[in-house]
Amino acid sequence: NTIEFAGALHATIVKQVHLKNPSSNTLAYSAILVGRDAGEFSLPKGNTVTIPSMRQGFVNVEFTIRFLHPAEAVLLLIPNKVDGVDGATLTFSLKSEVKSIEPLGIIKCRSPCYEL
Repeated sequence: NTIEFAGALHATIVKQVHLKNPSSNTLAYSAILVGRDAGEFSLPKGNTVTIPSMRQGFVNVEFTIRFLHPAEAVLLLIPNKVDGVDGATLTFSLKSEVKSIEPLGIIKCRSPCYEL
């Protein structure tokens, strides 16, 4: 699965990874960001998620677009044993794309074009 972070340059985008637990046991995961641009992404609500049986959980991933080149990383959700039950490792590809460039401000100035 690929999660795309598309927006304007300097925009902060938060995506939510929705996890469902169809089993009758509680599942717990540790989230880790790896890859070339992993330092550009963050997990603002922490790197652990616990999903009770037959419920759902969420992992928030935040990214601020600071460069024009696309950023890439991988979100790994590594299962932790709860009640002796181990879930499957989940991976998500994270990619960014600059959709627009808005100026942060405009400066007006007057200056002679040529001076002796």
